[in-house]
Amino acid sequence: MQPVLFTFLGVEVQSYGVSKALAALLAAYLLGRAFTARGLDRDSAHALVMWATVWGFAGAKLYYVLEQLPSVTLHDFGGMGFTWYGGLLGGVAAALVVIRRHRLPLGVVAGATAVPLALAYGVGRLGCLLSGDGTYGKPSTLPWAMTFSDGAVPTDVPVHPTPAYEAIAAVLIAGVLWALGRRATGPTVFGAYLALSGVARLLVEELRINDPVVAGLTQPQLWSLLSIVVGIALTVRAARVVSARPAAPSPTPSPDLVTVTAARREP
Repeated sequence: MQPVLFTFLGVEVQSYGVSKALAALLAAYLLGRAFTARGLDRDSAHALVMWATVWGFAGAKLYYVLEQLPSVTLHDFGGMGFTWYGGLLGGVAAALVVIRRHRLPLGVVAGATAVPLALAYGVGRLGCLLSGDGTYGKPSTLPWAMTFSDGAVPTDVPVHPTPAYEAIAAVLIAGVLWALGRRATGPTVFGAYLALSGVARLLVEELRINDPVVAGLTQPQLWSLLSIVVGIALTVRAARVVSARPAAPSPTPSPDLVTVTAARREP
């Protein structure tokens, strides 16, 4: 594990922060390509990623600090300690503002963001793994169990490397979404992203060490269930909208084509 990659001018460059920066750059590149393929402005994609990243970090940090109440310390405001769902809420809010200001089609943009979101999340989780930030799982005797002796939150006990599990799941989800996006509408793809990512976190959380809060479920699992429900609702609604659209009428032959055809049939 290597929480600090190197020091530059007395400033520690942390692997956690670098992974998040790489995740944002990857999302900007992929979303820019997706926007171009859909006839949208690439600069709007970059603006969306930038503001969603800024406010996503703000939301993630705010959510984390609120979780620490009432025993908040200055350490909680440092470079570690961010909650994914707080980041998702902040990022979505910022994205909606950018979509409105740039007059972008919401459904199309939602579908375009699904794959970049999934892959960026995977990159971010690799940063959690490298830094040993404490998001690892329960003790394990499996061959791939890991210790985090030099991590930001160290442990010498072999544990489930749950950030690696989530990174692998993110790649698989991105593959499913990419295939789905070739034949489905934007809201359907985004709904599938919410549902699949919610299922992945729900399952991985069974291996994490977070305390249950309601009905034996941890707080991330409650958010995961909400994500699954919203995702399924979006997918069902999108399917109903598509099925309710009237079928395209058969093209009517032009008068010239009818005349020519009739003339060819004459003896």
